[in-house]
Amino acid sequence: MQYRTFGKTGIKVSPYALGAMMFGAVGNPDHEDSVRIIHKALEAGIKRAVENSLRRLGTDYIDLYQMHVLDPSTDLGETISALTDLIRAGKIRAYGDSRLPASGIVEAQWIAQRRGLEPLRSEQPPYSILDRGIEREILPVAERYGMGVLVWSPLAQGLLTGRVRKGQATDLRRTNMFRHMRDERRLDAVEQIIPLADQSGLKLTHMAIAFAISHPGVTSAIIGPRTMEHLDDLLAGADVALSDDVLDQLDAIVAPGTDIGRLDMAYNPPAVVNPALRRREAASRSAA
Repeated sequence: MQYRTFGKTGIKVSPYALGAMMFGAVGNPDHEDSVRIIHKALEAGIKRAVENSLRRLGTDYIDLYQMHVLDPSTDLGETISALTDLIRAGKIRAYGDSRLPASGIVEAQWIAQRRGLEPLRSEQPPYSILDRGIEREILPVAERYGMGVLVWSPLAQGLLTGRVRKGQATDLRRTNMFRHMRDERRLDAVEQIIPLADQSGLKLTHMAIAFAISHPGVTSAIIGPRTMEHLDDLLAGADVALSDDVLDQLDAIVAPGTDIGRLDMAYNPPAVVNPALRRREAASRSAA
């Protein structure tokens, strides 16, 4: 397993990061099997720095404290100040956020610089062949500030496994968690990507992960295997690198900087979620 420097933190990480969302009732309810998957991933060299830190917990630090989503009702400066205290107390080395828009990243960096606080060191957005919107602003901004980027859902929540095909009903497509799989535009794109993988002599999953970690702004891709078989398949493609020709053909299927449809779990700013924030009269009534 080759290692990469996580932004400007000096922390070394693998290009694959193990996500745990598929462990438990949502994915694999077999506790012992989930433990075996974690051990297999550690043996392969995924997230070994975290393993070492966890072994020393109680007297040592956590390398990266990653927030899930910032609370829009809490002042961003207060959050950064609290995280700065944790760093200066020696409890964590760096902190990051998930699904922060580019404007939020810039604001966080500006607040840290102006107030002499510790800067935001990482971002964790969704990214896949089907979900390339972060190429437009988030990845360039993260690169400008020397941030590490951990991308999630590189398999587009299962669409890039080949198990979901156009015109075929599957258990995955019937569940609320995978509502986006009913988006025919995403399925149309998958039907174009599958023959490209075949022509390139690559498994679809290997192509998808290799794509996610090929961008210079991406440090690691978070994989979420549900079974040992899934993990073995992904590890087998760890050394796959896509040629410029293959990347050009993927660009022709899904244009750089664009998303096909919308990922269910993608970030929605408060003004999109709360109608009162985009309606002048409602806003006036709230203020009154």
